[in-house]
Amino acid sequence: MNERRVISTEFSRALVRLRTGVTEDPARSDLVFDGVIQRFEFCFELAWKLLKSLLHHQGIESSSPRACIKEASRAGILTDGDAWIGMLEARNRTSHIYDQEDARAVYEKIKGEYVALLIELEERAIRISQD
Repeated sequence: MNERRVISTEFSRALVRLRTGVTEDPARSDLVFDGVIQRFEFCFELAWKLLKSLLHHQGIESSSPRACIKEASRAGILTDGDAWIGMLEARNRTSHIYDQEDARAVYEKIKGEYVALLIELEERAIRISQD
């Protein structure tokens, strides 16, 4: 199994778990809220590694998440590079969030915007793999 397929499979599994998490009621338990943020972090890490692999397959080398996002936007893999940069910045903030309001704002972005972007990447990766 090639590296791209492994990363894609792991990304898809992580995305299923994130999608399940955002359907849960965060008012039920702080663990739901915290779990969604943790699952988002994991999904994002796999997402940028998938982007890196997709770019490599096209002969484009990128070594950082920001560079991968920019190159993937140029290559047409991502349709909204600015939103992905926002997601990267949110991911970077999650490691240092101590304020519940900041965490809630990131949670709402995950649920309202970032899951859709991750789903779009998964769909594009599948199409690219079939080409």
